[in-house]
Amino acid sequence: MDFSPLTDALASKSYDKISDICDQLMLKLAAEGVPFQDEWPYAIHLLGHIYINDINSARFLWKSVPAAVKENQPEVVAVWRVGQRLWTHNYAAVHEALRAFDWSQETRVLVAAFSELYTKKMFQMLLSAYSTISIQDTALFLGMSEDDAANYVLQQGWIFDPASRMLTVKKQPIVTEQKLDSSRLQRLTEYVFHLEH
Repeated sequence: MDFSPLTDALASKSYDKISDICDQLMLKLAAEGVPFQDEWPYAIHLLGHIYINDINSARFLWKSVPAAVKENQPEVVAVWRVGQRLWTHNYAAVHEALRAFDWSQETRVLVAAFSELYTKKMFQMLLSAYSTISIQDTALFLGMSEDDAANYVLQQGWIFDPASRMLTVKKQPIVTEQKLDSSRLQRLTEYVFHLEH
């Protein structure tokens, strides 16, 4: 079985391509009638879908994983625990599920990349959803200790009130690009000219 496209994607850190590569390889092997279930990298495949936030596809893949694989490969079950937390929108528990397993060398890099991406996504969610939030809740969402979470958000310009243990969210300025319409500029010029004369 040739897993070189998958190996290359992992080596080049093209994590967003992993699920598609695995899907295509799986379809190709199934079409050729090649038995692959025992050797298939289910943990990597599931993580590939989770990485691109395609939880529906991860869920369907999980349902297709043979029972023997689920029983004999605890890492596959651990990956699906992460997927379950995402499926049920239990955002804080995603970090717990990521830390709860001793990942193999093959999956460790992908898990770390997903964890970093997920933390950034949670930060953006907090940024858009809150004007103030407790340091405890912030730490849960970011999957960090309270001190680490405080340092992380303070670097983004948030303000911490030690008395109330609350953070004030610093909203990012919205940059809008204004396009100059020459006809509007011409009308404005004519209007100003008319007022002056």
